[in-house]
Amino acid sequence: MDKESIQFDCFRGCAVSHDSGTGETNCNYRPGCCKLSANNYLKGVSDGTFADLFEVRFKNTRKGIYVNDSGQNIKIGDLVIVEAQSGHDLGIVTLEGPIVGRQLKAKGMENDPASFRKIYRKARQIDIEKWQESIAREQDTMIQARRIATEMGLDMKIGDVEFQGDGTKAIFYYIADGRVDFRQLIKVFAEEFRIRIEMKQIGARQEAGLIGGLGVCGRELCCANYITSFQSISTSAARCQDLSLNPLKLAGQCGKLKCCLNYEVATYMDAQSRLPRVSEPLEFQDGLAYLRKTDILAEVMYFSYDKSSDANLYALDASEVKEIIKMNRNGIKPESLRSEPEPASPEFVTSVGDDSISRFDAPRRKKNRSGHNRGRRQQQKNNKSEK
Repeated sequence: MDKESIQFDCFRGCAVSHDSGTGETNCNYRPGCCKLSANNYLKGVSDGTFADLFEVRFKNTRKGIYVNDSGQNIKIGDLVIVEAQSGHDLGIVTLEGPIVGRQLKAKGMENDPASFRKIYRKARQIDIEKWQESIAREQDTMIQARRIATEMGLDMKIGDVEFQGDGTKAIFYYIADGRVDFRQLIKVFAEEFRIRIEMKQIGARQEAGLIGGLGVCGRELCCANYITSFQSISTSAARCQDLSLNPLKLAGQCGKLKCCLNYEVATYMDAQSRLPRVSEPLEFQDGLAYLRKTDILAEVMYFSYDKSSDANLYALDASEVKEIIKMNRNGIKPESLRSEPEPASPEFVTSVGDDSISRFDAPRRKKNRSGHNRGRRQQQKNNKSEK
């Protein structure tokens, strides 16, 4: 099989290839090729529970739990035909066994086989070919749908289109700032594409997760990698970490605040709980000391005798600041801030050592100018003797 003929569909987590000899279309499941895939940490464990329940995944991490009540031999990686709201759909089995019960518990779903839709059978070759034909229509359909929505003057953006496995229905994912009346749009779409239409509104973060990309950290976007539920993010998360409130630096590719702002909030809040609240300058015998900046994680506070300058800063541990505040309340003024010892800060060592990066540069050769200078002085003496 020619490797160049293999196409990787990371939206569905599979590799599609065409056999030139038989003309068949082969589709193989790739566990590491799909966004937001669940880690099956109970792989190989079989206790008899949830034996007929399987997780089936579709495009854009749309997945659901389906029941195999016909007793077919189904395993992870199989392409199956499942029950849909109208018609049938084609998906890939991604989880089986006890881990499915963990997924049900996480989603708050009841373990009632009657409430789950059915797995009809394994996908045949004709089903796979029809599925691939529908997938090939998605890009052109999305472009035409965007053009139609723009011509109708609707304030919305269609981010993606997903066709059902039988090709009779499509889901249009769109984002909009407000409510959009798309009843007329659905009629136009139905006449243009000859399919049933379902409109599904998503947020800017969900759209970024569908499209994917790299963040400023150089890694894959968190929303496209593992985040499944998006929590609200406010500027207070940046304030408690003492970050600059620059919208250009705090905003991600979706235009909203970065999801990673919430990662270290708990750590900073825990460190801030041990820092004293300095509402007025500290009183010393040689003047007032004003708080200029704080190293939250190191729990070190920097003070200066000049209220408007950071030229001469003196560092104090948070515990020392608490003692000085207590002394000031009792009418006691320490001698001077200048006499306080420098607090010990943690030392950070890089993984490559403390050597300078210039050590990789080739050493420069020193020019031997001693012989040149000696010859120059001899020439000057000869000129003087001739005169």
